[in-house]
Amino acid sequence: MNKGNTVRWAGTWAGRAVVGCGGGRALGRARDSARATGGLKKVLSGQDTEDRGGLSEIVEAASLSSGTRIKGFIACFAAGILCSLLGTLLLWVPRKGLYLFAVFYTFGNIASLGSTLFLMGPMKQLKRMIEPTRLIATIMVLLCMTLTLCSAFWWHNRGLALIFCILQSLALMWYSLSYIPFARNAVKKCFAVCLS
Repeated sequence: MNKGNTVRWAGTWAGRAVVGCGGGRALGRARDSARATGGLKKVLSGQDTEDRGGLSEIVEAASLSSGTRIKGFIACFAAGILCSLLGTLLLWVPRKGLYLFAVFYTFGNIASLGSTLFLMGPMKQLKRMIEPTRLIATIMVLLCMTLTLCSAFWWHNRGLALIFCILQSLALMWYSLSYIPFARNAVKKCFAVCLS
């Protein structure tokens, strides 16, 4: 047999690769494949200690310090309250008051609700909003916000817009109480005592 035509077996973690007439190309490809899958295993198992480059730098740069998160929460929540109060005052302006009220009041509640994004982060907030204990309250808040805007812009009904704003506030309060342990139960017991 000729040396160039000798068939050899090269062992890799994935099995055996035949290295024959083509020289070491097949062996080189088998080694590269083993390195790539070994690296993938390290990353997926959490054993990768190497710097992953740009992505980790972006995540670190995008994360906020706790002081910045608190300041963002306070600023967003204050803007929400200010918009809601301004919207309430603008309700009684002739002609355009209803539109201004609906927009400012709803935007104020959205800003107040969005202020918690600074504390938890957007994905965690969205996951918590659709948890079974908050799902109905979340749907009610979003539905009341939509109906407030509909009653102002399409139905042109001032009384209905005011009713939906009140329902919007109650739904937002009920949603917010879900984050405080036993708060909803305390409110239910208070109403039970008051009604009996």
